Amino acid sequence: MKLISWNVNGLRAVMNKGFTDVVALHKPDILGIQETKIQPEQLLPELREIPGYQSCFFSAERKGYSGVGVYTKHSPLRVEKGFRYGWEDNEGRVIMLEYPTFIYFNIYFPNGQKDEIRLKYKLEFYEFCLEYFEKMRKETGKGLIISGDYNTAHHPIDLARPKQNENTSGFLPIERAWMDKFEAHGYVDTFRHIHPGEPDRYSWWSYRARARENNVGWRIDYFYVTPDLLPYVKDADILDSLMGSDHCPVSLEMEITV
Repeated sequence: MKLISWNVNGLRAVMNKGFTDVVALHKPDILGIQETKIQPEQLLPELREIPGYQSCFFSAERKGYSGVGVYTKHSPLRVEKGFRYGWEDNEGRVIMLEYPTFIYFNIYFPNGQKDEIRLKYKLEFYEFCLEYFEKMRKETGKGLIISGDYNTAHHPIDLARPKQNENTSGFLPIERAWMDKFEAHGYVDTFRHIHPGEPDRYSWWSYRARARENNVGWRIDYFYVTPDLLPYVKDADILDSLMGSDHCPVSLEMEITV
């Protein structure tokens, strides 16, 4: 089974930049996208319908903002948009698909760079997610696959200029501490599991100062899995040659049946 996660920075825009060609080339079983920036009434058939896939979307109340979507070859047992309880997701950040052998989360975690209010929101969102993940594991007895734009580079190796960004949201000690806590609960960064110590691998680049051309980037897009699913992880990679957004897709291959 192959999964891909991609912050597309506008679904309608990326559709004009070879999005369906990427799907046809890589043939993911599940494709999670973030920052769709689209409302339900704007989801025309060409956006909803990719041959061989069924789709589901969750939009923010605010137009042109946030939003997530999933294309899947396999019918899930259930789909949940937002959280079942405890957090009102009016920013369209979470879709959960339950399958017989695992639960898949596609999440667009908040960005905390705007101001202290948004940073606080981001950290509270992080904490609630971890609590929710743990409850889902206990309630269902299933392992979790959690993909998306986490909006934090965990370690200095995960961004080109760590020293210069020590006081920038996305690499703040308090944000990285949550990533530590997340992993202390057993969640595994699949890319680092497969590529320990590999430098200069990033998934997001600023549009400014030819950052992508010079590979001045950040690794902020991840696939995490729970420990029970780790034996099934075959490969994980960053598809940094694929264009169309300021992010590139990240991938996960697993020897597991849906």
